[in-house]
Amino acid sequence: MKTLVICEKGIAARRIAQILSNRKYKQGKVAGVPYYYFDDYIVIGLKGHIMKLDYPKEFSKWKGISPKNLIDVEPVKKVTAYSIKKALKELSKDVQRVIIATDYDREGELIGVEALSMLPKGIEVKRARFSAITPYEIKRAFENLGNVDYNLSKSAEARQYVDLIWGASLTRFISISSNQLGKDFLSVGRVQTPTLALIVEREKEIEKFVPKPYWIIKIKMEKDGMVFEATSDKIEDEDKAKEVYEKVKKKGYAIVKKFKKEMKESVPPPPYDTTSFLKDASYLGYSPANAMKIAEELYMNGYISYPRTDNTVYPALPFDSILKKLSKVFPHDVKKLLEMRREKPTRGKKYSHDHPPIHPVDAYTGKEHMKIYELIAKRFMATLAKNALMEEKKFEVEAEIKFKGEGRKIIERNWLELYPYIKIEEKEIPDLKEGEKLKILEAKMERKETKPPKRYTQGSLLAEMEKLGLGTKSTRHEIISKLYQRKYIKGKTISPTPAGIAVTEALKKGAEIITKPDMTAMLEEDMEKIADGKKSFEEVVEESKSILKKAFEILEGKEKDIAREIKNALYKQNFFGKCPKCGADLVLRKSRNGKRFIGCSNYPRCTTTYPLPQKGVVFFEGEYCECGAPKITIIYKGKKWKKCADPNCQN
Repeated sequence: MKTLVICEKGIAARRIAQILSNRKYKQGKVAGVPYYYFDDYIVIGLKGHIMKLDYPKEFSKWKGISPKNLIDVEPVKKVTAYSIKKALKELSKDVQRVIIATDYDREGELIGVEALSMLPKGIEVKRARFSAITPYEIKRAFENLGNVDYNLSKSAEARQYVDLIWGASLTRFISISSNQLGKDFLSVGRVQTPTLALIVEREKEIEKFVPKPYWIIKIKMEKDGMVFEATSDKIEDEDKAKEVYEKVKKKGYAIVKKFKKEMKESVPPPPYDTTSFLKDASYLGYSPANAMKIAEELYMNGYISYPRTDNTVYPALPFDSILKKLSKVFPHDVKKLLEMRREKPTRGKKYSHDHPPIHPVDAYTGKEHMKIYELIAKRFMATLAKNALMEEKKFEVEAEIKFKGEGRKIIERNWLELYPYIKIEEKEIPDLKEGEKLKILEAKMERKETKPPKRYTQGSLLAEMEKLGLGTKSTRHEIISKLYQRKYIKGKTISPTPAGIAVTEALKKGAEIITKPDMTAMLEEDMEKIADGKKSFEEVVEESKSILKKAFEILEGKEKDIAREIKNALYKQNFFGKCPKCGADLVLRKSRNGKRFIGCSNYPRCTTTYPLPQKGVVFFEGEYCECGAPKITIIYKGKKWKKCADPNCQN
């Protein structure tokens, strides 16, 4: 039976052809698109989505239709990869069967269905589902073919549809209202906007925060030649703290009131799902988007399992076989693991049937992606290792007031030997007896302040998005990247730009529902119901349209207020200090060829200009150089630095 196998990308097509043919495939090209053939099989790779949902051409002019009326315009599917369409039509001639072998998730199912729409009718259609591109997984999948899940593809299509009508109508409304058109348009999105609102709200909390002082007293004691420390609770009154401190110093000793020593076990972390993997990768300096890109490459090349998963419970994996492969890369770690392997792997709270947790499936010996591969491999090994064993001691002493202290000693490291990303601090203290008297060697009083809430990092923002139901495992990292690209947020510890704040505040005052996660989370649940066959595509789309129309009823009539707020914020964002020559404002400008620079707002009377780097985020933080020019802050590829704007400055 002549069979056409459709894969999501070219790299996956080549590897699947290699596995199914036992490396005996040949390569051809149609319309510039490579394909692979052997026996009665033809294998072709797509480039992800080969169709795009968009509005008909006549609605492309932003001012040609009111943003609200755009909600009821029916979008159309447009082919974006004509060469692949031509190749599919050519290769499907005389084919009796098509096997969809795209990634097994919503997007993968929709990509496969899009490809099917370009083929002749009447061909038998089957689905290959796999979680790793390894010989075992691929051969098993092709021996146990299933059917295409059209409910799953419809749920992905519903997301496309809803995101388009929300994004296009609201983006046009905000951009037209504030006259920010062309390349400078202001983006609004169903998931993007409530995510940005989280960052803006956190920034407001930080700005409003008023630190409160408090004092603590620390005492050092000694027993059996071991010096150890205890700390008081917070004392909010300085005079009281001083009074207690003087009494403690004068007293010179403390009485042990409580002492507890126990052995505790530290369980290894659970297997990786997408969110926990991306969060940990961010601590290693990888943006979620970059970490996912690397993970996808490792998956496509057969080194790790599918990296988009909500599962934290391993199915029956060939653990021994995987460890044998890992021994080629981490021989000492695997040897240690075999000496301390637990009976059953650790498990998390989330379980799903589609894909297993992220884990290695083969030995990767390259250098380019080793840090990410090692993170995944060592997490996998840690989940198979025994609990660490620790001796914990807690005590309480009294010297005018109560002081508390604790110590920790690792007795058996076990999984900690294999997983260097978690550090547990050891602090030894002697055994104490209730009622015994200890000499105070030193007492000191420290002033401290309450701290504001921390800004989000990309990792903590991902976790918060998951908690609130914003986006999916496959889209959250893309949303964060978009916020950076739109210059709505900046920095490793994320803060909103004036534009990000202005767009959020304008929408919040106009129609708060757009900035809240509740509505977006509800729509995500509805899309799950489409996948489960409990709701129809049409129902979900109409519900989202109804919510959006209600938002527009509130927004319309507030265009002037929105425009004023956004224009003021953008001016603030584009302000780069005062001109050293005439004292007017220095502002961000663009040349005719689109290059950005700093220019004096007093032009043409004043011709002061400074060049700017053309890549990365640039802004002014109020500092000036000794030469009088402003200092600019640049953020590019995760690095942040400052420099004088004047390239001729000797400083």
